[in-house]
Amino acid sequence: MDVGGAHDVFVHVRIVMGTVIGLGLTRLLMGAAGLIQHPRRARLSLLHLLWVISVGVELILFWWWEYDLARLPSWNFGVFIFLIGYAVTLFALAALLFPDNLSEYDGYEDFFLKRRHWFFGIFGLTFLLDLADTLIKGAPYFQAMDLLYLVQIPFGLVLSGVAIWTPNRRFQLAFVIVHLIYQAWSIGFYFETRG
Repeated sequence: MDVGGAHDVFVHVRIVMGTVIGLGLTRLLMGAAGLIQHPRRARLSLLHLLWVISVGVELILFWWWEYDLARLPSWNFGVFIFLIGYAVTLFALAALLFPDNLSEYDGYEDFFLKRRHWFFGIFGLTFLLDLADTLIKGAPYFQAMDLLYLVQIPFGLVLSGVAIWTPNRRFQLAFVIVHLIYQAWSIGFYFETRG
């Protein structure tokens, strides 16, 4: 059976990835709309809202950067499963930010801090998945990364590990703020230099 060239396979894979990423964005947008519609249903939290923004940016960046996969000369099922798995981990982060029911918790921050082990375990995993994704895109793509990209991986893993361990609100806020700053910097730097 002729399945077309590498670009045709890429389009197919991108549709599946886009569906999963779209579900994550939908979860975040529906959750945010729920906060607006029912502001007194649960106690709001700056920490939670900042992670909502950060995960939303992460989903959008994943979708944007995966376009570089169009340059892959060939595809295999392992790469396909890896990419879908990576997208599912990002969806899981979004799902963990907006649970179906908060009745057992004292608002979003209480839920977030009590479920931080899951959130930051998955979040830490995304640093490793991103490294593998970057390597899949080929040596020229990897070599175009700057030193800060390589430093942010162990840094992100360590911060995720600490975030799993500590419910300290100051640390948690500092972590999300540092991550948002890194995201803003990387958008400015990579969009300016790589287009």
